[in-house]
Amino acid sequence: MAKMRAVQVPRAGGPFEIVERDIPEAESGMVRVKIQACGVCHSDEVTKQGLFPGIQFPRVPGHEVVGVIDAVGPNVARWKVGDRVGVGWNGGYCGYCDSCRRGNFFACETSTQVTGVTRDGGYADYLVTPFSTLALVPEELSPVEAAPLMCAGVTTFNCLRNSGARPGDVVAVIGLGGLGHLGIQFAAKSGFKTVALGRGKDKEPLAAKLGAKHYIDTGSQDAAAELQKLGGAKVILATVTSAEAMKQVMPGLTPTGTLMIVGAVPSLEVPALQMLLKSQQVKGWYSGTSLDSQETLAFSVQSGVRSMNESYPLEQVDEAYARMTEGKARFRAVLTMEK
Repeated sequence: MAKMRAVQVPRAGGPFEIVERDIPEAESGMVRVKIQACGVCHSDEVTKQGLFPGIQFPRVPGHEVVGVIDAVGPNVARWKVGDRVGVGWNGGYCGYCDSCRRGNFFACETSTQVTGVTRDGGYADYLVTPFSTLALVPEELSPVEAAPLMCAGVTTFNCLRNSGARPGDVVAVIGLGGLGHLGIQFAAKSGFKTVALGRGKDKEPLAAKLGAKHYIDTGSQDAAAELQKLGGAKVILATVTSAEAMKQVMPGLTPTGTLMIVGAVPSLEVPALQMLLKSQQVKGWYSGTSLDSQETLAFSVQSGVRSMNESYPLEQVDEAYARMTEGKARFRAVLTMEK
């Protein structure tokens, strides 16, 4: 049987292992994707550290996958060999539970499937995946450009378009990292009065380049007060993993404003009285399903939004992962599969 390269995690907390495996077959309802690129995401720590309940090892991480369909299993409609596709975090759903029947596929109650967590992911030459996970990738995007949009991109774009903000509203983005640099671009291209919040004046030129109309240095300025000078933020998109940073900017919300959380924090203290008196909200946002990813890719082509990436061959997975976990990548790390 033909072989492929794969990077697997042998056990929770174990090292990456580059191994040779049989190329998997596409079973019923599945397709096989020949992978061209896969983003390295903070959420890959879920697999690396064994944080997902019931995760089985060895496991191949990776949920920012872009490639070409090279085999189609039985009972697959529409998709064909040669299609350029992306596969994101959502690894499928049952379709019949109450959440799925309401269209909340991300909250499937019977079949929590996650690419690179419950099923082998994109740190490999090939993967097999349910056809429901596929997003069409436009020709205008290279594999390296498209890969980070399958998680970081869809998370920020989908969050903003469901936030309730309208063109002209003040939208603030906390953080200029892997999520934040995309969130600023999507906010600006969506017609919002975009405000970037970062630590240090040195980030201001980057914020302006990404499309922010205003920059607030949280290290030397009262971010909430500065936002109120602009009329208050209708939405604050929190891409950082600091609960304290989120707490400090909440007074900068306008009445009926919303703090949208996409940066993972274990808990958050909120100003309950302020929220009560001003009808404000705090909401978390799941990234999205395959159609959300496809629409993210299409909007990125239409508007010119692009991820800023560092690319590494698959064999340099340790270096790419370390750059990501240490916060040194500018701004997303992407593995490429060319030999």
